[in-house]
Amino acid sequence: MSLLVDIGHGFGGFTLEAAFEAPEGVTALFGRSGAGKTTLVNAVAGLLRPERGRIDLDGEVLFDSAAGVCLKPHRRRIGYVFQEGRLFPHLTVAGNLAYPARVTGRKADAAETARVVEMLGIGALLERRPGALSGGEKQRVAVGRALLSAPRMLLMDEPLAALDAERKAEILPYLERLRDEMRLPILYVSHALDEVARLATTVVLLAEGRVVRAGPAEALFADPDLAPRFGLREAGALLTGEVVAHHPDGLSELRVSGGTLLLPRVQAAEGQRLRVRIEAQDVILSRHRPEGLSALNILPAVVVALKQGEGPGVIAQLRAGEDVILARLTRRSAEALDLAPGRSCHAIVKSVAVARGDIGRV
Repeated sequence: MSLLVDIGHGFGGFTLEAAFEAPEGVTALFGRSGAGKTTLVNAVAGLLRPERGRIDLDGEVLFDSAAGVCLKPHRRRIGYVFQEGRLFPHLTVAGNLAYPARVTGRKADAAETARVVEMLGIGALLERRPGALSGGEKQRVAVGRALLSAPRMLLMDEPLAALDAERKAEILPYLERLRDEMRLPILYVSHALDEVARLATTVVLLAEGRVVRAGPAEALFADPDLAPRFGLREAGALLTGEVVAHHPDGLSELRVSGGTLLLPRVQAAEGQRLRVRIEAQDVILSRHRPEGLSALNILPAVVVALKQGEGPGVIAQLRAGEDVILARLTRRSAEALDLAPGRSCHAIVKSVAVARGDIGRV
């Protein structure tokens, strides 16, 4: 199942022109505030009628300006999770979860309700009212209510923006499980790069109402030309590895295609595949394998490309095994190392430089 979008809309001096495909998994709409992300999801939901274009969900036309088709929101069967959750305060959690079946006249599916409750870890909350829930708990219930409306896809508009770091860390594993188990297209709006890197299978990069690039998350994060779009201080590539051991000193060992990585202890079983974001600013380069360093992660690599910015900085794109790594360094350092495409080097990453929030399930 996939979503196809090709629309244009103008209002208040702003023009949106966007075309992209959202397959199964999480398609993240990423960009600065005002890029057009919420406008896009509202058009998909049917809350905004674009001036032109077409929206197609798994072969069914939701909107076609040329043919005069514009399905009402309730006929699109799309679940929408807002930033604030928007639970009914007078209903318990169980009542909020039962609401979609009640309003449509459907008989609630007890087995499906139990599956969603278990997946989101909200079984202990069923008798509580929203006022007694934390922000993360409210968002999990809101996700559950959306899923129990039998949607063909989910829209999530900055669902973690109102949460502090601790609550975000609490809910992200549930969103990963949702992505992996529900097999729905999920359109996920965010301007938080760590969320996008952890959850997205596809990224649509937006700027000033236009799609700059769209494609697999790994490809976009590894493109040095896009580093300024993601933010030079946060830009970094995604590596996929398998947990091979948990060591007594509190480090977990991952096998990646170019070698091994030692990271702060991760809550994952041996054999679990994980995605790790390594920020370009945390990678040091050496032409030869260094000795006597405190850094534990040293990966042999080959320079693929060098991207020079307007200032003194350079982004080096490296290949380590089958993975791509980005390194941010000064032009002076690049010249001193005589870096050039095809040149061998070693990428050095401190274990403590990789934050827990940058490690997620594949």
